[in-house]
Amino acid sequence: MKRYALIRLGIIGAGAVAHLHAHAAAVLPNVEMVAVCDLQIKAAEKVAEPIGAAVYTDYPSMYKQAGLDAVIVNTPHSLHLEMVLAAADAGIHVLVEKPMATSLEDCQLMTESCSRAGVNLVVGHIQHFLPEKVAAEQFLRSGALGKLLMIRDFRSTDYRPGTRPDWFFDPSIAGGGALMNIGGHCIDRSLWLADSTVDTLDARTLNRFGVPVETDGYVLLHLRNGVEVNIVVASDPPHRLDEILLICELGTISCTPDRGTVVRHNGTSKTIFHSSEHGIQDGFTGQLSDFIATLHGLDPKVSNTHARRVVETVLAAYRSASNREAVSFVESVPVANLAL
Repeated sequence: MKRYALIRLGIIGAGAVAHLHAHAAAVLPNVEMVAVCDLQIKAAEKVAEPIGAAVYTDYPSMYKQAGLDAVIVNTPHSLHLEMVLAAADAGIHVLVEKPMATSLEDCQLMTESCSRAGVNLVVGHIQHFLPEKVAAEQFLRSGALGKLLMIRDFRSTDYRPGTRPDWFFDPSIAGGGALMNIGGHCIDRSLWLADSTVDTLDARTLNRFGVPVETDGYVLLHLRNGVEVNIVVASDPPHRLDEILLICELGTISCTPDRGTVVRHNGTSKTIFHSSEHGIQDGFTGQLSDFIATLHGLDPKVSNTHARRVVETVLAAYRSASNREAVSFVESVPVANLAL
């Protein structure tokens, strides 16, 4: 295994969370973000200038010229495949934003190509690193509230025209709408916290506001360990909300970015984690640290098998909604990869 004194990092895609990735690289030891690539040069410059990184407008040139050890792929969903495959060919390790891809075939190609090339592929499921979610998982695993029985997960979003970049409304690029983008977070954290996989699924979607992707939806999951999951994603509700509620034998755990992590037991509530304005950045820093650790031989917190299951579940939700009937799952075969 190669030993890295300094890891030279690049990023493709200067929008959305690129600044969070850049700050994470700046505060971690022995990591330097040396290159930023975006089709819009001004967007790339905005991320690159504060950290002294080089600017590119095409990723093949960045792969050839920047001397990268690793790259973050922070681009529209359907583009993940080509950029990951090209990175594998160039011998560059990859942290790709969720969703892993827009099809199971692409997930498989990505993992197999990286495995053959001897590079690590890690999928950025940020929920596993957000401090309030980590606190919820730790308390849940302590067993203080007994067995987990049910999860209710509600996320508000906004899929009205003009509220986000145009590509989010193109199913050929985004792979779907609110369920793929926002519902993917809910599915990810529900499967992770329940520590199980899907047995059966039933879903419905709505297409409002005249856009070509779903704007709202619900997903009901029955997991193999008996936990029931109810996920709702709603566009433009009166109140913004991002809450996962874990219902256990002896109490409940509520987890939100604004109120933190609150445990309810025997009629009394206790906040076990207080949110801060640094929570999201702390999550991205923890996620990048986890990825960097894989370059030194450690396993990632989120496996490629799990990331593939999230995509599989979203796609099954679309089939269920289209046919208006439940979908049964067979046991998934783990994907071959270096970082299980």
